[in-house]
Amino acid sequence: QVQLVEAGGGLVQTGGSLRLSCAASGKTFSFIAIAWYRQATGKQRELVASITSRGSTNYADSVKVRFTISRDNANNTMYLRMNSLKPEDTAVYYCYVANPGPKFYWGQGTQVTVSS
Repeated sequence: QVQLVEAGGGLVQTGGSLRLSCAASGKTFSFIAIAWYRQATGKQRELVASITSRGSTNYADSVKVRFTISRDNANNTMYLRMNSLKPEDTAVYYCYVANPGPKFYWGQGTQVTVSS
């Protein structure tokens, strides 16, 4: 069984920074793709950032430059560094891993709230 446990969400003022983490319990980073999604209240879930197994990174236009996706193989953890946060970044953030099989896994979500 594979589990993804997210942490690092919270309340921050406009212009502040947060780092979200997503710790995997198993061999989850033998991946096809890893990603962060977010879903604001009343909105559809959207892709924020991703890394493919070939190393390609992609970011939503709204977070380019400000956000960085990364991973730490030693700790089987992925991260989303968020800088210059804006109120429109307020959402529940979910990590996602696609492994060979294919198998898909989602984190439980962590709330990020940016106050104006």
